Amino acid sequence: MEEGLISYLQRLEIMAFFTGYPLVYFIILSLAGKPQTRTETKKRLVSFLPFAYSLIGILFLGLELRNLHPDYSLGHIRSEIENPFLVSWGLLAIFFCLPVLRKKPVISLLHSLVFFYLLLKDLYFQVTSSAAEKSILKNDMSVYADSILLNIAAFSAIVILYFLIKWFRNKTNPSS
Repeated sequence: MEEGLISYLQRLEIMAFFTGYPLVYFIILSLAGKPQTRTETKKRLVSFLPFAYSLIGILFLGLELRNLHPDYSLGHIRSEIENPFLVSWGLLAIFFCLPVLRKKPVISLLHSLVFFYLLLKDLYFQVTSSAAEKSILKNDMSVYADSILLNIAAFSAIVILYFLIKWFRNKTNPSS
């Protein structure tokens, strides 16, 4: 391994949050069908994708804050974060709840492809390397599966929350 163990583990943490999003994105899009034939509910499901990605970003922020606890000083943050670009890029996912970014769900997909690239890079090096370490590939696939489950859970939570809010509004205001 050309990187340190701490850096590798931090990269796996980041991948655990974001690498599964492209697959979940394409599953939701395929279930929704072509844009011209989507019902209002299917359009709404596609519009929830950036919210789910933003929720993943918030969960990632929570993990980072927990890892930095109790010292949130700038010096401590610099010393603890081994992959500052990836961590910063991951934290940018929080902004996908803003109206300007959530209007185009494809932007959230493009944002997540940076993390998916890490998985593809590891796969490529494992396939082409003669002295491939099986544990790296096993770790990546395990993290990818966990990431898919986390992204499905985040999307499901957003959908359930939406329908609960809609149900409560209809219950308290039956005329609408």
